Amino acid sequence: MSDCGCGAEQAETLERKTLIVLLSINALMFMVELGLGWLAQSTGLIADSLDMLADAMVYGLSLYAVGKGVFYQAKAAQWSGFLQILLGAGVLFDVLRRLFFGNEPHSLLIMLVGAVALAANVFCLVLISRHREGGVHMRASWIFSTNDVIANLGVIVSGILVAVLDSRIPDLLVGTVIALIVVFGGFKILREAKTARLSG
Repeated sequence: MSDCGCGAEQAETLERKTLIVLLSINALMFMVELGLGWLAQSTGLIADSLDMLADAMVYGLSLYAVGKGVFYQAKAAQWSGFLQILLGAGVLFDVLRRLFFGNEPHSLLIMLVGAVALAANVFCLVLISRHREGGVHMRASWIFSTNDVIANLGVIVSGILVAVLDSRIPDLLVGTVIALIVVFGGFKILREAKTARLSG
């Protein structure tokens, strides 16, 4: 249950409202980052946009699990983990493709979009923080939001390094790191889901 100090029904209502806001923010940021990431030729931004898509899917699955038993919550978390691993693997493939065929990324656009994404994810993290001790579906959402803030900081740093070094390597490295964070986060969620199912 959420640590709001309220009854189960009220806690579920709060979880639903929070997840709807998180889903909306991440779906919007996915479209913004993907479009501008492609325009900026930035692996880091594209990786972060796919992370936003994974988050939106997680929040949607978590929304489905609100008010349901541990089995359904764990199942939603499990699907979230699988989706995150799949998207992370896709980003790693894109990193390899851009390493050999990519163009130089636009550092200023990377920094600006990264800053907007960071602000959005910090807001999401604040919203989800009150539910981080809830069910496994909400803990999965907390993990995603925490990873996002770290990823956004990495994108901004990569934009600075691209400008300073006049090289696309920092962008590719950050894209790789974000992809690995996404993949490892997915495995962590799968472990938590498995533990929840066994204990439930």
